[in-house]
Amino acid sequence: MTTAREVPSFLVERMANVRRRRQDRRGMEGSILKSRIVNWEPSEDFVKSQHVINTPLQTMYIMADLGPCGKLGYKNYEHVLCTLKVDSNGVITVKPDFTGLKGPYRIETEGEKQELWKYTVDNVSALAQPEEEEREQRVFKDLYGRHKEYLSSLVGTDFEMTVPGALRLFVNGEVVSAQGYEYDNLYVHFFVELPTTNWSSPAAQQLSGITQTCATKSLGMDKVAYFSYPFSFEASFLHEDESAEALPKWPVLYCEVLSLDFWQRYRVEGYGAVVLPATPGSHTLTVPTWRPMELGTVAELRRFFIGGSLELEDLSYVRVPGTFKGERLSRFGLRTETTGSVTFRLHCLQQSRALMESSALRRRMRSVLDRLGGFSQQSSIHNVLEAFRRARRRMQEARESLPQDLGSPSGTMVS
Repeated sequence: MTTAREVPSFLVERMANVRRRRQDRRGMEGSILKSRIVNWEPSEDFVKSQHVINTPLQTMYIMADLGPCGKLGYKNYEHVLCTLKVDSNGVITVKPDFTGLKGPYRIETEGEKQELWKYTVDNVSALAQPEEEEREQRVFKDLYGRHKEYLSSLVGTDFEMTVPGALRLFVNGEVVSAQGYEYDNLYVHFFVELPTTNWSSPAAQQLSGITQTCATKSLGMDKVAYFSYPFSFEASFLHEDESAEALPKWPVLYCEVLSLDFWQRYRVEGYGAVVLPATPGSHTLTVPTWRPMELGTVAELRRFFIGGSLELEDLSYVRVPGTFKGERLSRFGLRTETTGSVTFRLHCLQQSRALMESSALRRRMRSVLDRLGGFSQQSSIHNVLEAFRRARRRMQEARESLPQDLGSPSGTMVS
């Protein structure tokens, strides 16, 4: 004799929750499988409802009834010889095209006996008279003139000019990608620092931004995250110092690369900075980055499991901060590690009256622009010298690490 045991209520509730989750998962899988992302055979109603651009058309068909004698009027014997379409812009489309030098078109009928029909499509309209062509040209000219006036009314007649002695800088930029970093799910925080002297920006201008979080994909030996994040800003430079020794400073673009994991823990992957190009045009800049690091395995384990790492309180410390007033900035004791790089694409525009005036103002502003170009060239030379010093230091360290008998020129070789 068996007795039935009563199942506890919490087990019944747990089993019901498991069964409900399984049903929800099956429903989701079914909806995913049944959904049609791409419609390979769209109907006319689908095209009209889904496409934004829908030019109204008027269509006319030239047809032929090729049925045998006594069976005229049946739909299965009707054939379309030519289709004419006229849109609202006055464009006429003929399909198939005029025969011209090509051979005639062929139609093969099916039935008790197979028949072959040949036909041509010719343009037999009379040529326009000179008066009609002239009248048509006047109509087109009047139409284009009205369209030009309409566009002018949209743009306006007032063109905003800069004040004398000023240079306006427009930058339309894009954070293209980031590559060579340790962790996945990257995002970039960036901002533009304007020099404290002679530079300004509109009050509502935003000089910083944060990209979306982007997963990386393998490209060769590196992992690359493509952001394609656009940004734009405007700044003005007012030249007030007349001394030739004064070297104008140019805005600097700072960036900070961070990673975000599944538990919403972020890590600093690198800091970088680059001086904006002093010449107008399109520029693609690759900014190398570095990050502060701690020695020891414990720091790396903490960074991997807990997240977080050493951070800079002031991002402008990547270069010489604009608020620094001393002669030498010491970074002694700061341990860093080279990480990946960030790619920016910048489209720079410059506006100034000096670019169109032939006066002393133009010569003065030209000297400013030339010195700005010299500043950029001086920065490039400094970077080259810095790279040479690092390579020389590494070569000296490698030479010191060699054994004495290999490093000395008096060493003998034994076979």
